[in-house]
Amino acid sequence: MLDPISDMLTRIRNANLAGHTEVFVPLSKLKLGIAGILKKKNFVEKISEDEVEGRKRIRIDLKYIRDEKGKKSPYIKGLSRVSRQGQRIYAGKGELPVVRSGYGFSIVSTSKGLMTGEEAKKAGVGGEIICEVW
Repeated sequence: MLDPISDMLTRIRNANLAGHTEVFVPLSKLKLGIAGILKKKNFVEKISEDEVEGRKRIRIDLKYIRDEKGKKSPYIKGLSRVSRQGQRIYAGKGELPVVRSGYGFSIVSTSKGLMTGEEAKKAGVGGEIICEVW
């Protein structure tokens, strides 16, 4: 696997499209931090760690909303990887992007840890833009 973060985002995206209630992702500190931000921003129901056959993984319970007709649609409308292994994207504290006119958020890796773009602006730090969620 070349890019584990892209793999995580693709697993979440595919599970949303298929209507699954949960998705499992191999455990790493960075992926756990991203999942924690998704939980904190209320884009997923809950996250937990478990172990199957000696391999640790993250269980992410996805969130859905029901419309007037009773059809469920995913709460996460889109995920996109911004910074990749081949091209890292960095932004200073004044250059952090606004995602979908404020309806989404970006996840930024800063010197103070992982945080959303809004939190990074308030803290006055920039960093690598990992992904955007809306």
